[in-house]
Amino acid sequence: MRSLLFVPGDSEKKLEKGFGAGADVVIVDLEDSVAPQNKPTARDIAARFIIEHRQRTSSAIYVRVNDLSTGLTDDDLAALVAARPDGIMLPKSNSGQDVQHLSAKLRVHEAENGLADGAIRILPIITETAAGVLAAATYAGTSARLAGLTWGAEDLSAAIGARSARDERGRYTDVFRFARTMTVLAAGSAEVAAIDTVFPDFRDMAAFEAECAEAERDGFTGKMAIHPAQVPVINAAFTPSGEAIAHSAAVVAAFEAAGNPGVVGIDGKMYDRPHLRLAERLLARAKAAGLSD
Repeated sequence: MRSLLFVPGDSEKKLEKGFGAGADVVIVDLEDSVAPQNKPTARDIAARFIIEHRQRTSSAIYVRVNDLSTGLTDDDLAALVAARPDGIMLPKSNSGQDVQHLSAKLRVHEAENGLADGAIRILPIITETAAGVLAAATYAGTSARLAGLTWGAEDLSAAIGARSARDERGRYTDVFRFARTMTVLAAGSAEVAAIDTVFPDFRDMAAFEAECAEAERDGFTGKMAIHPAQVPVINAAFTPSGEAIAHSAAVVAAFEAAGNPGVVGIDGKMYDRPHLRLAERLLARAKAAGLSD
């Protein structure tokens, strides 16, 4: 998952545009972008649209449901699991226990709709509450459904009373940098994808490109988008270059040729096991992007 595009679930026009945007994942949103009075209608529109249009998109389809504390999650699942989405995004996840709770709900809905147990993945947003940030380490080993971990700043701002998540230079303040850091570390611990949060100013492409580059440098493997114009920028930033693929393949080949020792030498430079692991991770990303075997 490189690019994950949010699309409001109550707008067929926006769903149509989102399904054709070329994102790796389209996230049909039933939460923040849908007004409370429109949620029943959004469920119907989203379910029907997914069923009728999923063969027309190469994107995986996830649905962001309303969080477990709202009492709306069961209605969301009852309406949308029948449409066979690839995954569910869980907002305001407070710990790995919430993933287990959602997994139990999904098991029932999958059985009722003739889906295999575990067919639907889960992508939680883990930093939208203070408790969620502090429980970031609890996701490892929670569920085979876990597709990745991602984070968000806006809801956390409201939860802790922060007037802004960014400083006057547009950089995240320490609290939010901590939440971001906890996400990438928690994803590493759980051995799942780390997905960076949205960049809200979709007109400022220069700043957006810089933030994508920072995220890729720091270990994130993808980023969420709020506008189709952001998708190609994300895909470019998180797709390994040909040079990087060739170098990583050479590192892996050198270790294999030497019988997988602790250290190998390539062109006068020493590479140890962490370099091998990094090379293997990059090649896995390249394979997922269709760039290598």
